[in-house]
Amino acid sequence: MVTPNKDDDYLDRLRDYYAENRRIPSMQRIAELMQFASKTASRKLLERLAAAGFVQRTPDEDAWIPAGRFFERPLAGGTVHAGYPDLIEGVGADPFLIDDYLVRNPSRTVMIPVRGDSMIGAGIHDGDIVAVERTAEARPGDFVIAVVDNEFTLKELAVENGQNVLRPHHPAYPVIRPAGRLEIFGVMVGLVRRVQR
Repeated sequence: MVTPNKDDDYLDRLRDYYAENRRIPSMQRIAELMQFASKTASRKLLERLAAAGFVQRTPDEDAWIPAGRFFERPLAGGTVHAGYPDLIEGVGADPFLIDDYLVRNPSRTVMIPVRGDSMIGAGIHDGDIVAVERTAEARPGDFVIAVVDNEFTLKELAVENGQNVLRPHHPAYPVIRPAGRLEIFGVMVGLVRRVQR
């Protein structure tokens, strides 16, 4: 288990460094970042974090890489009301890994950036990233990535007169009624949005 407080703070610094540089720093750089007196303290920190499942050695043991828990984020035990203000009670934090929440089939899941506003009425905005599970099977009401005229589009799958159509969620866009068979690339299973750019 990671020692509370100091190791939590060191882990947060490592996560920030990784987010900026996409790698775990060297022992010397860790010593500088954490204000350790020696690289030995850096090695001991990484060993403690490894024992807790946050980092691991590469197969050839020449570097450290993030392990599964490295990407956990705290998930509040309480909820926040989007209606009237309410007291927040019991806001403990459990570990939260976004992959565990969004991704059921990692080998078939792809993250796709959204461009355009044809789905804004469904709460899908330009710049969002949708999690899509690749499958040819979809049901009416699913938001799908479909291939139309050799281009990909994100729309709601619907049925009109027994035929599959693609319905936008913006009045400025028409319903897409493919002449032939509709090719489904995958079904949207989640959405990620950064609200502050």
